[in-house]
Amino acid sequence: MAGAQFAAELIATANAISSPGKGILAADESTGTIGKRFAPIGVENTQANRVRYRELLFKTPGLGEYISGAITFEETLFDKGTCGTSMVDLMKKQGIIPGIKVDKGVQPLFGTNGETVTQGIDDLGKRCASYYAQGARFAKWRAVLHIKDSSGATPSMLAIDQNAETLARYAAICQANGLVPIVEPEVLMDGTHSIEVAAEVTEKVIAACYKKLSDHKVLLEGTLLKPNMVRSGEASEATAPMADVAKATVRVLQHTVPVAVPGVTFLSGGMSEEEASLALNEMNKLDTKKPWSLTFSYGRALQQSCLKAWQGDDANLEKAQTALLERAKANSLANLGKYTGGAGGDAAKASTFVANYSY
Repeated sequence: MAGAQFAAELIATANAISSPGKGILAADESTGTIGKRFAPIGVENTQANRVRYRELLFKTPGLGEYISGAITFEETLFDKGTCGTSMVDLMKKQGIIPGIKVDKGVQPLFGTNGETVTQGIDDLGKRCASYYAQGARFAKWRAVLHIKDSSGATPSMLAIDQNAETLARYAAICQANGLVPIVEPEVLMDGTHSIEVAAEVTEKVIAACYKKLSDHKVLLEGTLLKPNMVRSGEASEATAPMADVAKATVRVLQHTVPVAVPGVTFLSGGMSEEEASLALNEMNKLDTKKPWSLTFSYGRALQQSCLKAWQGDDANLEKAQTALLERAKANSLANLGKYTGGAGGDAAKASTFVANYSY
């Protein structure tokens, strides 16, 4: 079995991240992607500004009450804040478990209709050992699947199988080096497809992933799943309400995800901050079988209002941290099925969608 040496630690870490009322802050934007976040607020994309921003996040008073883990980009994992304290120690002071994005982005899967496969396996074992030594205890690898039609031609079985295989290989390598792998097979929301098509595709993709994870003898108790929610396409004529999204998503999970998995940490996938919280809340309100923690691993849906409040100005630190904490609390309540809506006001309803999103 993969990760036998670290089995007890892997299980403990996965369960800690899945603790009731807690979820993950995805702050793993690449250098290029964080530049796209900074541009609308007029902040130059320099290492000094990236440090200032990530330090703002991890120093937010009380953040650890709602956030159990934070995914970082490699630069951030090895950085120090302006205060001289390492980013890892800033997280640990809040009781937040440091995590690391380990994939190297998508590359074309030739012979398909513009589909992709994620790269980064070659030196992954060496890098995981280095990340573990630096204090990381979990990792993330994002696979991207596309729905380009409603006939079932995409995603192709080639794309599904190749991405499931690399996710399983990544998971086994992570566990062998002490890192809990977050398995992230994202079916993009781009397209005109219905929620029914999204459900069919998402079920096929997640089922393929768990077959490959089984083949690679990955310790499921020491893993987490980070899927998309089942929704109609961004350009669909019929937008499914959040209650329908919740029912369709949980039904897919019931059909595919083993009970050994401690947590499902959803990506926000371009939803507004408020939509992401409401959808998660609807899932946790459902009176049905849910043997896993259904929680969040949000990037844009936790940080958008925070960034707008910050504007790159240290005078706005408290305002920005208040915005982040308000959103984190909203998602904490959603994990418990107790979110009543309204956090962040109208600003939280702004879409975070980016077509063919990559980071």
